[in-house]
Amino acid sequence: MTLIDLAFMHAPTGLALTENRIVRHCNLRFAEMFGDKVEAFENMPLERLYPSIKDYEKVEQVGGDILRKTGRYEDERIMRRLNGDLFWCRVRGTSLTPDDPFKQGVWSFADLSAERPVVALTPRERDVAILTCQGRTSKEIGLLLNLSYRTVEAYRARLLQKFGARKLPELVAKFSGMPL
Repeated sequence: MTLIDLAFMHAPTGLALTENRIVRHCNLRFAEMFGDKVEAFENMPLERLYPSIKDYEKVEQVGGDILRKTGRYEDERIMRRLNGDLFWCRVRGTSLTPDDPFKQGVWSFADLSAERPVVALTPRERDVAILTCQGRTSKEIGLLLNLSYRTVEAYRARLLQKFGARKLPELVAKFSGMPL
């Protein structure tokens, strides 16, 4: 094994080389983070590591546009271990083929679960949280989601409780890094 191979395999962060959103090679930290041996991930579609197909497709759409423009993409998102557990993950990547951004890429993954636990949200709570982070008022959110502003306020109250926040600015601060 060459020094470069050793450096890749034993890097302190999860690394994966991908082709068309399929893991071709990964390192030990990546395998440990997602819950199996390195060999288990080779030729695995990345889709299996997302909480839902909707999340997988959203990253493809948003990330693909950015990768085409800059060749790089990063975000913090919820990912799924092979045992089904969800966790926050910082993902950074470089496309080796920006014209076809997912054809070949190098990606790093950092487990953020120690400092950011996953809080289960209903789809509607998630919608309200995202629109709140965008600075929308309860009335604006109500119009967008076809809800009364009082219902939006009830969702916000539940979110305050779930996240242990006392006021809306504190809640928004706790949402930082939530994929929008």
